[in-house]
Parts: sequence; C-alpha cells; structure tokens
Amino acid sequence: MALVCALSLSACGGGGGAADNPPAPPAEAARWQLLFFGNSHTQQNDIPNLIAAMVEQQPGGRAVATVAPGLLFLDERLSDAASTSLMSSRTWTHVFLQAQRYSSSGSVDYSTREAEQWVQQTRTKPALPILFPEWPRRGIDETARIYALHKGIGERAGACVAPVPQAFDLARRVAPDLVLHAADGNHSSAEGALLAAYVLYASASNLSPAGLGYLTNSPVASGVQLRLRQIAADSLSAGPSVRLHCPNL
Repeated sequence: MALVCALSLSACGGGGGAADNPPAPPAEAARWQLLFFGNSHTQQNDIPNLIAAMVEQQPGGRAVATVAPGLLFLDERLSDAASTSLMSSRTWTHVFLQAQRYSSSGSVDYSTREAEQWVQQTRTKPALPILFPEWPRRGIDETARIYALHKGIGERAGACVAPVPQAFDLARRVAPDLVLHAADGNHSSAEGALLAAYVLYASASNLSPAGLGYLTNSPVASGVQLRLRQIAADSLSAGPSVRLHCPNL
C-alpha cells in the first residue's frame, strides 16, 4: 500500500510522505485504484493512506491511493489541467470527491454542477464515485445542511454519499471525551480523520469497519481505534435509510 501524491510531493498535506511508505505496487497489481480530489480536509492526517491500509486488511487486498495536487474546490478542479489529466491517466476503481463549496452561514447557494460533472466523468471510467461530505465544525449544528447538499448531488448525478457528518454527531453524543477536531475547530484531529476514513471505507466497500484490525499507520492508540470503529459501524447502521448508488451495507 502506498500514497502517491500526483505531480509533486509538496502537494501532500498531513502526516506520512512517500518516503515513509513502501513503493506502490504496479498499477495492474492493485485491486483498488483510489483517486482523491479534495483539499486540506482530505489531505490533513492522511485520510487516503488510512483507507488504503483498510483495504489491504482484506484477504488479498491491494490498494494504491493517489491524491490530486493542490488544495482546490471541486469547481476549480474542472479547469485545472493537472486534475483533469490525472482523471484520464488511469482506470480508477474509486474516486473520492471532497471540497464542494458550501455556505458556512447557509445564506449562499453555490453551484453543484461541477461536482456533478466529476461524478459523471468518474462513471465513465467506470469507477464508483464517492462524495465526501465534510464533518460539522466543532460546536456548530450543520450536519443536516451539509449532508443534504451532497445527497442532492448524489441523487442527481449517481454518486455514493458517505455519512461522515452523522458519524461525528454520534461520536459527540456517545463519546464526548474523544477530540475529533484540530485546534481550529474546522479541520480534523488524527482521531477525527480516522473516523471519517472508516466511514468512507465502509461506504465504498460494503464492508463494516467493525471487522478491521489495528492500523499501524495511524498515531491513534489501539483502544481508541476500536472505539472509533464501533462508532463508525453504529453510525452506518443507524444512518440514512437510503444510500443511493452505494454498495449495500
């Protein structure tokens, strides 16, 4: 398993650069070819590599995670040559789409057309498009608004929508001692990133995170990993009754 930072290693945020990981297996040897379009919410704390490590706990699992360069919104990526070239460069199996613009106040409606275009391009690979709604900011009740925005994109364009915000809400209720946010209250902590990665992995794979083992590439203690796996599993089982275009959990 390896994280490939497309075009420039300096484009990778969060922990764990390429030098910290074994070389990527040849593209043809990997069952999962994972592409991530996102900004610092994806890159900080190395969510792509966490998901790849989860895949590799499957019998015979092989994964390569590639992160598109830069910290761009999805609408910006449509005119970004590096992003569009990367999409066409390989036969991806899963494309994770994060960084849809949304109004923090709820007073502005941003276009979703660009995200829908990325979903449609993903489907032509053919690959599974997975929308990554961001977790709510600390202390702000915005899960329903964030998830509804992404669910609308998923319904119109045919994308799996991972219930990441709901998992954060559940963790806040059942495990208030867990620190899921960074000091800025916006980005994730290592624990929050791992919780998001569990939900994204399960949404993409139709496999419960409860069946995963200890991840050595996460700084989160094994006991906390166990708690986060269970919270993610409980959130998925109690989440939205219809997850259009996702594998059935």
